Amino acid sequence: MIPCTLSTYSDLTDLAVDTIIDVRAPSEFAEDHLPGAINLPVLDDAERAKVGTIYKQDSPFSARKIGGALVAQNTAAHLQGPLAGKGGDWQPLVYCWRGGQRSGAFTTILDQVGWRVRLLSGGYRSYRSLVSKMLYDGPLPHQLILVSGGTGTAKTRLLQHLETAGGQILDLEALAGHRGSIFGATASEQPKQKMFESRLAAACAQLDPNKVTWVEAESSKIGDRVVPPALWSRMCTAPRIEISAPLPARADFLCRAYEDLTDDPAQFGAQIEQLRPYHPVELIGQWHDLAKTGDWQTLATGLVRDHYDPRYAKSAARSATPVRRLELPDLSETTLQQAAQTLLSGAAPA
Repeated sequence: MIPCTLSTYSDLTDLAVDTIIDVRAPSEFAEDHLPGAINLPVLDDAERAKVGTIYKQDSPFSARKIGGALVAQNTAAHLQGPLAGKGGDWQPLVYCWRGGQRSGAFTTILDQVGWRVRLLSGGYRSYRSLVSKMLYDGPLPHQLILVSGGTGTAKTRLLQHLETAGGQILDLEALAGHRGSIFGATASEQPKQKMFESRLAAACAQLDPNKVTWVEAESSKIGDRVVPPALWSRMCTAPRIEISAPLPARADFLCRAYEDLTDDPAQFGAQIEQLRPYHPVELIGQWHDLAKTGDWQTLATGLVRDHYDPRYAKSAARSATPVRRLELPDLSETTLQQAAQTLLSGAAPA
């Protein structure tokens, strides 16, 4: 086996391996893992708990003996299953929590088969320390410009048009699996905080620090995920472009963008309930009635006018004056495409 050490995050892109294998339990893998890794656990969650209990209540020797048998059994299943078709020139990188017994045992067997196996020194913890260093210790070197505007001004869609037109973007909502408001949950569960940070670190590593990076002006939390301090501090000092559009156009865009929610009136009603502490009973009742009858255009108009815009106005008052305001007549794809080209044509501040 060949030891592998990660000194900087960029070392990840230089790994000359065919497959990255995480041998930790599925719950550990689900919380976070190296980019592109696959999970071939040598102990599943129940087995890991069992071995841990024996270690504490019986003896370390008994735990290692039982754990060793389970690791051998599970490794055999992987060799006969996912790894059965790998040729002699296949080169994997293997890691566990800290590069200890689980990855060591698995790597030894693969090495005996004849594969050139690399073992990550320090395991997942060495990788996690690099992510933390990037996102918590900072500062990030990127030149950010924030795209701001009230709810329904198609900021995320504008980001996508900026990328299509050749701009460099960081889509935080996509990375966090959330659209950034009470109604912003998607069908998929949000990634765990560590996984969100792994996605963010990988995305930042792909960005050219010498080019402007366009980012939507989010709050410090996107759903339940917290924007790490190095990025948040960069966002707080970044110049800002403010997008505005007529209220009917914004309501129409929201109806299109949140079509998944309008397909489930009961869920929409539950989310309206979360606004009850902020509005009179009568207004909440009106919104419930509109949701029940499917009058989404009127409902979207009311939510923007009476809930989102007053809060955005307070937030904007505390922010630095935008370097540019872009007033759009509508939020059609053509208009957003033209807006992206306008922003990229030299209007972006240095």
